[in-house]
Amino acid sequence: MSIPTESVVIPAQVDLLSRGADLVCVWRNEDDGLTFRATGVGDPFYIKWTPRVLESSLLDEAERMRWASRWITVPVVLDAGADETHEWLVTAALDGSSAVDPRWSDDPATAVRAVGEGLRAMHDALPVEDCPWDWGVPSRIANAERRGIVVPASLRTPPPVDTLVVAHGDACLPNTLLAADGRWLAHVDLAALGVADRWADIAVASMSTEWNCGPGWEDALIEAYGLEPDRERLAYYRDLWNAT
Repeated sequence: MSIPTESVVIPAQVDLLSRGADLVCVWRNEDDGLTFRATGVGDPFYIKWTPRVLESSLLDEAERMRWASRWITVPVVLDAGADETHEWLVTAALDGSSAVDPRWSDDPATAVRAVGEGLRAMHDALPVEDCPWDWGVPSRIANAERRGIVVPASLRTPPPVDTLVVAHGDACLPNTLLAADGRWLAHVDLAALGVADRWADIAVASMSTEWNCGPGWEDALIEAYGLEPDRERLAYYRDLWNAT
């Protein structure tokens, strides 16, 4: 996943959804999905456009965002749809920037702390008993196998559950937005949201600090979350993430 540095051809559906706004591509994911920021026509908004894939769905994300918005700050869903080959999601812009935005690249301590605190706040706020989706280990493995991935036998028995939460499901640093003062503001990319052990999120979030900030920040994120590192659960959920 990266911020595009080259010019991007605007898909016809995105052009239609933009309603004449000025478009800048701000993100490209591993499935060659694109995210555009739209400005110049009313309030700014974002358009996500991606090929249809088995792992996740923008229609699922829209449903989960609408549900989660009752308890936490997420972008307001303006439109969502699909055709035979692609999906799209249009959301209102929030007054914040991703934890991997260039403005935070020179201040990883602020970004890492905000992501850890924001993840804890999300876990504390979303009600497990009301959540209709699951991100438990059996579901994760089943989804991987539907995509033809062979999951090692060693990953089929997870550690005992510590605490069940409504997990983000893709808690990498880019998916937390920060306000101008460096505090966490909101969460994005919720297509995999569901009930899981909190270490499923903590493991991935802390692991992603190395990708985005360099080595040495993993434990700082866990400390900001409010826990001591659980090496067994961290290792297991990172291995599960990498395998699936």
